[in-house]
Amino acid sequence: MLPLRLAYGFLVSIGRSTLGLLGAAGRLTIFALHAVSQLVRPPFYPGELGRQLLRIGYFSLPVVGLTTLFTGAALALQIWSGGDRFNAGSVVPSIVAIGIVRELGPVLAGLMVAGRVSSSIAAELGTMRVTEQIDALTTLSTDPMKYLVLPRLLAGTLALPALVAVGNAIGIFGGYLVGTTRLGFDPGSYIKNTIDFLTASDVTTSLVKATVFGFLLALMGCYNGYNSARGAQGVGEATTNAVVSASILILAANYLLTEAFF
Repeated sequence: MLPLRLAYGFLVSIGRSTLGLLGAAGRLTIFALHAVSQLVRPPFYPGELGRQLLRIGYFSLPVVGLTTLFTGAALALQIWSGGDRFNAGSVVPSIVAIGIVRELGPVLAGLMVAGRVSSSIAAELGTMRVTEQIDALTTLSTDPMKYLVLPRLLAGTLALPALVAVGNAIGIFGGYLVGTTRLGFDPGSYIKNTIDFLTASDVTTSLVKATVFGFLLALMGCYNGYNSARGAQGVGEATTNAVVSASILILAANYLLTEAFF
């Protein structure tokens, strides 16, 4: 009887976890559809959108730039170290460019911005929920989804492609600096190899990934903050959940998009 009880308890826990996961996915989907549907309904708040673009895009540029710069530099060293064993060190410019543009640029930018922005959005909206400011907006006939959520979703979706485009260039430049100063590459040939191996589809793929990642990180910040539990503990949990869930979704979406494109 004991083994049957253990097996029954195990199956019950699996079923409960599965139902909870499906329920959370359904609530998130409904939240996202409700927020996106506000895009075609007036009134609009361009001032709030502009503030969020500055906050998510412009003020995230230093952390994204530094991350991609050092990643590009380290990638060049690693590729040189590995390729030199097979007399293939000359592939450094092309592999650095492709690796940064296709994969590392969008993913690293998404994860860094998720850590900076998703947590900030969740903390802000969670605090507004706890202090009943969201309820006050409803009392003043202002739709919180349109005023608070939609501008942040749009800003994340629009800002991250721009950040990734700049981050890609900085990452390639990091590889260029290491290649020309430490590995003995000729500057002109390095740039030529980089341009020759990059294609328009690589850049397009990078920007599409960035658009999806920007939407996901803003969505998770808004969802967790908007549905935060009461009290300081609830705000803290919402902030943590926003960063963790945004990071996991970015990595999962990256795999699916890579599978679809390549």
